[in-house]
Amino acid sequence: MNMIKPNTPVLAVLTLSIFVSLQSLAQQPNVDKKGLAIQGFDPVSYFAPNGPMKGIKEIQSSIKGRIYYFASAKNKVAFDANPTRYEPKCGGWCAYAIGLDASQVKVNPKPFKIIDNRLYLFYDFFGIDTLEKWNENETDFKAKAEENWINLK
Repeated sequence: MNMIKPNTPVLAVLTLSIFVSLQSLAQQPNVDKKGLAIQGFDPVSYFAPNGPMKGIKEIQSSIKGRIYYFASAKNKVAFDANPTRYEPKCGGWCAYAIGLDASQVKVNPKPFKIIDNRLYLFYDFFGIDTLEKWNENETDFKAKAEENWINLK
């Protein structure tokens, strides 16, 4: 019986390719297949008294492959002037999940919190509201979320 011996260099390259692919997935922000962020919600509207609001496709900006829709041209101008201020922390993933164990969990774009003038988004489906859990120990979750997000990059 002939045994096929694995080619060690080929296995090493395949293993490294899989690892790099998984790592690059970890670095991706929460966008849909077309690159749309926050499910089309206007990131600037979260900072307004009546926000968040759905943006419209005709008023959009793109930054690093992420597409944002805006509810008004004024919001687009504000975003374009300082995108870092308005982009959600943790890549738009659930801040609680990133803080808990670095899990990249999709969000419902409506539960949010502005902390230190930055936007944090949360998972809220099937009776699980992670914003409530976040609020129980915000200081620790925020610190851990920021640390975990940096380590994912």
